[in-house]
Amino acid sequence: MSGTRKVAGLAMVAALCLILGSGLSALAQTPAAGGQDAGAGKQPYTMAEYNSYQACASEKVPATQVKCLDDFVSKYPNSALLIYVYPLYVQAYGQLKNYQKVMEYSDKVIGLGDKIDAGGQYQALYAHCFAYNALSAAQQADPATAKAARDAAVSGLKALDGVKKPDGMTDDAFATQKKQIQIYFNGTAAQASVNIKDYAGAIPFYKAVLALNPDDGITSYRLGLAYEALTPPQHMDAFWSIARAVTAKGATQAQSAKVKDYLRKLIVNYQQAACDNLTDAELAELLQLAGSSADRPASYNLPSSADLDAARKDMTIASVVTDLKAGGDKAKVTWLASCGLEFPEVPGKVIENIPGDVIELKVAFVTSDAEFDAKTTPDMDVKIAGQPDVVRVEKDSAIHFTGTLVSYDPDPAFMLHWEKGKVKDDDIPKEKAAPKKTVHKKPSS
Repeated sequence: MSGTRKVAGLAMVAALCLILGSGLSALAQTPAAGGQDAGAGKQPYTMAEYNSYQACASEKVPATQVKCLDDFVSKYPNSALLIYVYPLYVQAYGQLKNYQKVMEYSDKVIGLGDKIDAGGQYQALYAHCFAYNALSAAQQADPATAKAARDAAVSGLKALDGVKKPDGMTDDAFATQKKQIQIYFNGTAAQASVNIKDYAGAIPFYKAVLALNPDDGITSYRLGLAYEALTPPQHMDAFWSIARAVTAKGATQAQSAKVKDYLRKLIVNYQQAACDNLTDAELAELLQLAGSSADRPASYNLPSSADLDAARKDMTIASVVTDLKAGGDKAKVTWLASCGLEFPEVPGKVIENIPGDVIELKVAFVTSDAEFDAKTTPDMDVKIAGQPDVVRVEKDSAIHFTGTLVSYDPDPAFMLHWEKGKVKDDDIPKEKAAPKKTVHKKPSS
């Protein structure tokens, strides 16, 4: 999944001309010649200042313009024209792709306070965020730079509320543009938080993006990573968010497959269950549920490896059978814990012996003489390989076998399925000796 620049790519494209083109150009509009402030009755700048500024504003070569602006600021460090000069710096450094300087002079624009209206404040804050997202990964990871970008994004969201709809733009178009910029600011704040490992701080910003665009698979994925990176991790919220990324409408088939594989690995590591088919079933259920709801239900949960270890602590085959027949959450945990385990000397009554290269025993699980006498139908299917003598085990025989539990059928046709079975040698009838041949002696003559 790509980074913040791709997260907010749509917003960037839609707003680029407005913000970094005509937007800052409007902010850096030409001041009135003569500098007479009729309302205040005083002259805020001299004609020399004005002419010097005009020379810089007319310069078309960015590097030359920067030198001109530097000269202006050195001569007039407190000029009233700085409200026009600083935005010119932002534009020039943007053209030069000197993004550190773009952020620096965007901040200078912000520092002018109420001398800049809400639209100008917003434009400068957007420029700061845009420049931050254009930095290298190493530069973005600098704590001071990342925190400044996050602050700019948060302030940008507030300033955006004060921006007036441009003349000639419809309400719907303005609302759409505003929504895209809100996504961009929130995405920037989230990524800046991640870059300084403030995962808890990133989560509300990712959620804000998803509130505006629920089908944003990249943001869902990054939200899941943030949940997973918390101390301690919030695994269920992480799994749910990443599952949302798998099923996102905008995700390509390749992206979905890659994220799905990653999610499966997370679940495997979280549970450490022995049977892969159970993980696949859990994953399929999770994808179905997450695909239909942005919010994880409080009731959704997957047992952890600690839960499974606790279930295995005092586990016996008798307790497994009891729990599985009971059903519910207890059965789910017991099955995840027991599937793939080898159980020694499982007692049973043979109901049917099916010969073959792999011998199949149909066995009734019994724990007492009364059960042995009463049971006439099997509830265990045991595959025996490499033990051909088992073919001699007769119907209604009592046996003990060791095997690996691989699957089960729930009630009403309850059946445990075993592989790699081996019957206890003492329970296998000895091979009958061949009858001795009678030797007839010739009669003596």
